[in-house]
Amino acid sequence: MAKFTGRQFHNQPVQSHIHPYLVALWDEVRADTGGELDITVFAQNDNIPGSDPQALAMLGSGELEFFTLMGGILGQVAPEAELQGVAFAFDSPTQVFAAMDGELGAFLDQRTRMHGIHMVPGGCFENGFRWMFGIDRPILAPADLQGLRMRIPSGKTFEDLFRALGSTPVVVNIKELYSALANRSVDAHENAPVVAEVNRLDEVSFHASLTDHQWSGFNLLANLEFWSRLSDAMRDAVRRATAKHVAAQRTHSDACNRALASTFPARGMAVYPVEREPFRAALAEAGLFRDWKARLGADAWRRFVAAAPGLARY
Repeated sequence: MAKFTGRQFHNQPVQSHIHPYLVALWDEVRADTGGELDITVFAQNDNIPGSDPQALAMLGSGELEFFTLMGGILGQVAPEAELQGVAFAFDSPTQVFAAMDGELGAFLDQRTRMHGIHMVPGGCFENGFRWMFGIDRPILAPADLQGLRMRIPSGKTFEDLFRALGSTPVVVNIKELYSALANRSVDAHENAPVVAEVNRLDEVSFHASLTDHQWSGFNLLANLEFWSRLSDAMRDAVRRATAKHVAAQRTHSDACNRALASTFPARGMAVYPVEREPFRAALAEAGLFRDWKARLGADAWRRFVAAAPGLARY
């Protein structure tokens, strides 16, 4: 009989690139602990009102035990977590995971613990580098973003990026994005390609620009008080299962993202290669990197640049 039960929320559909891996992770933990730790996975945050921000509040208060969330929204609680999404910082998934599985991840866990949230070590699931998707035209250069109503998820990095490039950021939850594009309340959106795929956004946006402007992933988070009540053996079981199933999910999601560059055109979506450096230069000129360094502090920025050396000159 279970000694500890709880819920695991995530914001993607059941058929997504994360749901089956979370189910497998917690199935393995249940088996390894003889059923003493029993966590049930709920897709799309169990359809709670308020979506990710509400689930984050529930996690912090102890109403929810486990949650996966990108750093941009986690930054509402621990601002340093938004470092994951600073624009044009990382050049490859390998670079990201070396940072998140290493010193940068440990540093961010220190910060989230101050708010009652534990980042499970090695628990950074892949979402991928994000592309910009237009309804009527592609985005090939910084000037193409001027005046565009760009849908973003909630998060300071997203808002700052698109304001710096002359767009009007519009926050829309992922569950409402298909409708927002269909009724043209926004002109464009930005997402990891696998998220666009699983949410059928290729049906309502027709130009994909391979900007790779931000990396995003799903951090496996635990309510710290709940985590602290688990036995050492239970925590070890979670860490082992996390390492195994996160590795498999990263491989799967990376392959899906790569394949979509050719899959989308077969469905009628045009795909455009993009030179990233003009965007980075435009953001530097607008003072984005300077402002983020000032916002987060020299210590956090130093740790970040050590993991993302492409920004060292800024």
